[in-house]
Amino acid sequence: MASQQWKVDEPWLDLKCALGEGPFYEKETNSLRLVDIKKKHVHTVSISDNGDGSSLKTIQLDVCPTVTADIEGVDPQDRILLGVKHGLAVLDRQAGTYKMLAPFNAQENNERIRSNDGAADPHGKFWLGTMTDFGLGEFQPEGFLARFDSSRAKEEVLTDLVIPNGLGWSPDKKTMYFTHSKTREVFAFDYSLETGAVSNKRLWYRHEGPGEPDGFRVDVEGNVWHAIYGESSVIKINPQGKVIGSITLPTRNITCVQFVGTELFITSAADAEGDETSQKYGGGVFKVDVGIAGLELFKFKL
Repeated sequence: MASQQWKVDEPWLDLKCALGEGPFYEKETNSLRLVDIKKKHVHTVSISDNGDGSSLKTIQLDVCPTVTADIEGVDPQDRILLGVKHGLAVLDRQAGTYKMLAPFNAQENNERIRSNDGAADPHGKFWLGTMTDFGLGEFQPEGFLARFDSSRAKEEVLTDLVIPNGLGWSPDKKTMYFTHSKTREVFAFDYSLETGAVSNKRLWYRHEGPGEPDGFRVDVEGNVWHAIYGESSVIKINPQGKVIGSITLPTRNITCVQFVGTELFITSAADAEGDETSQKYGGGVFKVDVGIAGLELFKFKL
């Protein structure tokens, strides 16, 4: 079967993020949420925005936001779940303030680490990875992948990680995928529909290119659409772990994707070292119709 190819030449929204991440479709308002980790922004923009940013709303925080999720039974216009430097928080979007829900460490904050990507699972628990924070030299294997439940208890599932990244589930919810960017590996786990426990960790995909796999989403046929940071691309990987398609973008540092219908919205980070076009469009949000819908993301049960 011939590989599918798409090409995007310019951003849908030229947002100039320093580190745009965590795109999330907010169905209630037909809008896209995303964070700028470095600028400490939470952005919301209407899907029907024509790209001029006229509908853009931005919350400025005093801490880095890393990922968002909806909360079961809560209007996302009022409150959403938010990954922050020291753990999980709840963001009051009307007030523009957050309250810590579950810190990584109840005794003391480890200033060396911050949260990174995460996702709610089919049981309503939230998985959140941690990594070395900015400004501390080379990233160290001091991160972990933790799972939080409604009791706010934290369970460290994986440890000694450098850059834990995207998480997602297969259409039948029996497989969980997890990306470790630094080693360019995506792992698969058996996911228990009864208990939410994971087992049988195995290498599912190893990226051979110069870039690193970052965030991803899964479509209704079980394909994984994976952003490749440093490689100007998103790749489509089938359930067997084979690349069957790719999207070429005009900037190098592609961070994550989110389905809205059959359109894929794609976030990116600034690029100070790439060619003129990559520098110009780094930090923008892109979109392309890929002809297939994605799975809905799960909600956190508070």
